[in-house]
Amino acid sequence: MAKPYTRYVCQECGHTNPRYMGRCPGCGNWETMVEEIVDRSESKRAPTPASQPSSPPQSITAVSTGPEDRIPLSIGEFSRVLGGGLVPGSINLIGGDPGIGKSTLLLQIALELAENDPVLYVSGEESERQIKMRANRLRRTPEGQPLPLPENLYLVTETDVETILTHARDIQPLLLIVDSIQTCQLAELDSSAGSVTQVRESSSRIREYAKRSGTSVFLVGHVTKQGTIAGPRVLEHIVDTVLYLEGDRYQAYRLLRSVKNRYGATSEVGVFEMRERGMIEISNPSEAFLAERMVNAPGSAIAVTMEGTRPILVEIQGLTNPTSFGNPRRTPNGIEFNRLLLISAVLSRRTGINLSEQDVFVNVVGGLKISEPAADLAVAAAIASSIRDQPVRADTILIGEVGLSGELRMSSRVSERVHEAAKLGFQTAIVPRRLREGMLTWPESIEVIEARSLRQALDRALVSPAHD
Repeated sequence: MAKPYTRYVCQECGHTNPRYMGRCPGCGNWETMVEEIVDRSESKRAPTPASQPSSPPQSITAVSTGPEDRIPLSIGEFSRVLGGGLVPGSINLIGGDPGIGKSTLLLQIALELAENDPVLYVSGEESERQIKMRANRLRRTPEGQPLPLPENLYLVTETDVETILTHARDIQPLLLIVDSIQTCQLAELDSSAGSVTQVRESSSRIREYAKRSGTSVFLVGHVTKQGTIAGPRVLEHIVDTVLYLEGDRYQAYRLLRSVKNRYGATSEVGVFEMRERGMIEISNPSEAFLAERMVNAPGSAIAVTMEGTRPILVEIQGLTNPTSFGNPRRTPNGIEFNRLLLISAVLSRRTGINLSEQDVFVNVVGGLKISEPAADLAVAAAIASSIRDQPVRADTILIGEVGLSGELRMSSRVSERVHEAAKLGFQTAIVPRRLREGMLTWPESIEVIEARSLRQALDRALVSPAHD
């Protein structure tokens, strides 16, 4: 019989090493290597009945599938992020900062589906009483009157995976929610709950149950200080969908972002607002993000960003101020730091706007994070508007990528962005000039101004002093 041996596993990236190291060679994090005892005999044990083939192979033409297979959800934003509904047998991972609303959102889904089908809610962090108290708060009419709770919603406080699966086999739920996967553990493993081995093996067992039974599963995952889901990266490879719930806990808006989806588009975003009755979907996020906009204020510009397949209008604010230090500061909130440095350099070099003695601050209103370069022109216009003290035209949107030579480059799906702006009443759109004839169509209710360079775009976007 083979003797057990000791290895050290990084709890951040899953890297293994035969001896302890203070810094993980795989990810570079400190004090993340944890000792684990591995028994070689476990790999030679007899296969369990669950590992035996349960069905013969069948032709792909004999497999029935279609849009009707998805489970419809009344929360349209959640259904949109999933790709049009919940897929039976899928395993979905949702992560986010503590207190951001992950458990609240999933409990709302559980209460909805439990009206007609059984739903099992497993919590390793809260008692059944605590979950019911939250459910009573969520199940209320718009006037604040309490509604009865569905009897098909089953609650259990459990961390042992085999016990959880036993309960699931007895109830046969339509939806299984595990909150959270870091608290689950398997008795045959010596490592503690939340370790790399426990997280990997626990999620694999749950995935196997989901695929065989057709039960949809939601796993709640903790996040690290860097904002990524804690545990090994293999956890994100095991699941079908990875969702992140983002937002500032001190603000009302929450963004549900899809970063992996085997059944729909990735980078899709759903917008919610946290209220007393839980997470309320925002069907028109552009209108919500622009609701508190101060019209004709210097340093404000409107960009149209694509979040998945949806164009969203957001306000970008820029502020310049004479620096009190030797090196001027560049402070972005919602855009990448290096992108702000590039735009500031192009403004100084190509348009004659001197930013060498100015602190530059850029903020994306609403907590949205923009990574695509299509918002470059709006960022540049906001900065130029602030330093010149000239507002950007209130009825104008700006779309385009800024090049190092000061030219504007065409962005993807410009036509869809302009159509979305026209729906909200904007009358002017400044976009890069088309150098090749394409299939772009503009709405009749909006004037499209094509600019070749950043200087031309700023001349058309900023209100000249003669208009004051």
